[in-house]
Amino acid sequence: MSIVPPPQTAPSPTPHRLGVHLVEGGVSVGVMAAHATAMHMCVFHEDGSETRYALNGPQNGLWHAFIPGIEQGAKYGFRATGPWQPRKGHRYNPHKLLLDPYGRGIEGRMARSPEPGAKALLSNRSDIDTAPFMPRSVVTAPPSGEWQTPLPHVPFEDSVIYEVHVKGFTKTMPGVPEELRGTYAGLAHPVAIQHLKDLGITSVELLPVHAFADEPHLEREGLTNYWGYSTMSFFAPHAPYATREARDKGAQAVQDEFCGMVDLLHQAGLEVILDVVYNHTSEAGWGDRTISWRGLDNRTYYRAQTHAPQHYDDVTGTGNTLDFAHPRVTQMALDSLRYWVTEMGVDGFRFDLAATLGRTGQGFTPDHPFLVGLVTDPVLSGVKLIAEPWDVGLGGWQVGNFPQPFSEWNDRFRDSVRSFWLTTGAGAHGNRHHPTAPELATRLAGSSDLFGHSDPPGMRGCIASINFVTAHDGFTAHDLTAYSRKHNEANGEDNRDGTDNNRSYNHGIEGATEDEAINAERRRSIRNLLGTTLLAAGTPMLLGGDELGRTQGGNNNAYCQDNEISWFDWNLEPWQQDLKESIAHLIALRRAHRVLRPRAFYEAVEEVLLDSPLRPEAGWFQADGTHENEDWWEDPATRTVQFMRSLQDPREPDALLVINGSRGPADVVIPPDEGTAWIYSWDSALDNVKDLEPDVLQPGDTFSMEPMAMRLFLSKVD
Repeated sequence: MSIVPPPQTAPSPTPHRLGVHLVEGGVSVGVMAAHATAMHMCVFHEDGSETRYALNGPQNGLWHAFIPGIEQGAKYGFRATGPWQPRKGHRYNPHKLLLDPYGRGIEGRMARSPEPGAKALLSNRSDIDTAPFMPRSVVTAPPSGEWQTPLPHVPFEDSVIYEVHVKGFTKTMPGVPEELRGTYAGLAHPVAIQHLKDLGITSVELLPVHAFADEPHLEREGLTNYWGYSTMSFFAPHAPYATREARDKGAQAVQDEFCGMVDLLHQAGLEVILDVVYNHTSEAGWGDRTISWRGLDNRTYYRAQTHAPQHYDDVTGTGNTLDFAHPRVTQMALDSLRYWVTEMGVDGFRFDLAATLGRTGQGFTPDHPFLVGLVTDPVLSGVKLIAEPWDVGLGGWQVGNFPQPFSEWNDRFRDSVRSFWLTTGAGAHGNRHHPTAPELATRLAGSSDLFGHSDPPGMRGCIASINFVTAHDGFTAHDLTAYSRKHNEANGEDNRDGTDNNRSYNHGIEGATEDEAINAERRRSIRNLLGTTLLAAGTPMLLGGDELGRTQGGNNNAYCQDNEISWFDWNLEPWQQDLKESIAHLIALRRAHRVLRPRAFYEAVEEVLLDSPLRPEAGWFQADGTHENEDWWEDPATRTVQFMRSLQDPREPDALLVINGSRGPADVVIPPDEGTAWIYSWDSALDNVKDLEPDVLQPGDTFSMEPMAMRLFLSKVD
């Protein structure tokens, strides 16, 4: 090991530029560590030796230098010297090799217990050198730019989002070469793209692809962090998702493979949205691993309890929370986001536990500097921004409170749709129902109660609501209909993990069954859940595999299951193919008819001018075709409703959605005074969409509606 003092003469560095960047003759280096007393960049050579370069600083909290002779592919880390004063929030230890928070590439892996010496990573004050057990940051060049296909820029109202795991999607996909399965390149393979295009997807939302680490408790159980919500770097793509060939070539090839995937998806017209985790890191609680931020400036990066800096203020449930009240944390997140857009080419972001990102010392505020900076940034304000609008801290549920142009996951939609079709629908006992019809109506109309209170009112529109009934966290759509309780035994936590608020119903038998009557009811329930998602006003999101009836065997928290529990099973039975075709048909209708994908909230107008041939924008009707009234809405037994929507454009069809949420058939009358004929266009009661006969019904016609089903009619246009 050799130590090189700070350079006395060198090209002028840019101390405000963080990270390690290739410049003529070497690299510029910048790292934030305001409370450190010394900082070294440690470069590792092929023979295993280490050279430590002292950095200049701190200047406004930053350490910096120009280091000549460092080239692309160099492997490095940092060592920070400073006070060991946990009671004041300082945890400096130069024996800890630290990853670059701005590093664009990572090679190697974290030591896994019970390998010898691995405990050094868990002991903050240990004098054991952790370099042998740590991965390395890698100097990379910017992507070449040779593949920069223009971004698709799909408007929210035209978007159908598909949440999917890079590995699980193609791990067993037929037609994808073995060496590409479960990789970035596999996701961009023509067979994978064809599935997405056949389904009608516009935007893939990838579970975390920022480099991440497995938690120690999972390693002890022989499990891994499959979902990836344990960030190790906010700038480097997760190397294990790259092909073996790319990994062997190094971090630059991993970066290039990711960019190539994005470009191929863009060529197919598909957007790439990243699920990003800026609320916490893989360093977990104060007694856990020191990987990067804790060793550089624990007091700055992490939220601490006000009168006890040695204890973290954990509002994420992971052990630590990044402190977005500090400007440098806000800067790091914004710099990372711009990098993924401008250099890696992605189209948007879904922010995990986004309430954390708007927290100050007084709680959440939509005027937080990070949120203001994000929505006013000339680059970032032009991409898709989606919030998971909650965390586990006090005042953590913030649905509807994020600033424009954010859209938000709508858990009220998820819960009310599940309840209507399952717990108070198919799973109800007796004749008493909770009054869920008005709640369902609000969700179908775009959830203006949640997203309509902007200034001016309604400015965000219904597209601000990301409508979903399932996501990675929880049951799949199939399992919602096949399990009344969670089955997470494989996770090693005695089935204590995962939510108990599933609002699911097993239709009479827990788990798989050969009873065809029960299986038929389950399939109809799946179509009801997904159909409601796709036909409601707002932006629909599907969990990848729901269109195939994918099951996780009742596991509703498969975060640690990198195996057949989580991977797609592409050995499809006929009913699964039928389900896919039914959902694809519904998405095609949505794409073809603007009335099914409004951008703005419906005006609260029940009538139009007497001499106008046009319908109101929206209207609700009873089963007998008469207009809704307050007594009918407030009746807990109301389970059959009709929802009519219009663009008020005679060149475009209007839509009539009929829902029978009761457990018996219902006679339904097409509203008699509502204009022209209606074409029967989709029915959740049909297993196979090919069985749909496009009948034409006239105003005032009566038809028999199957129990627990929904139908879509489109008006006939001359």
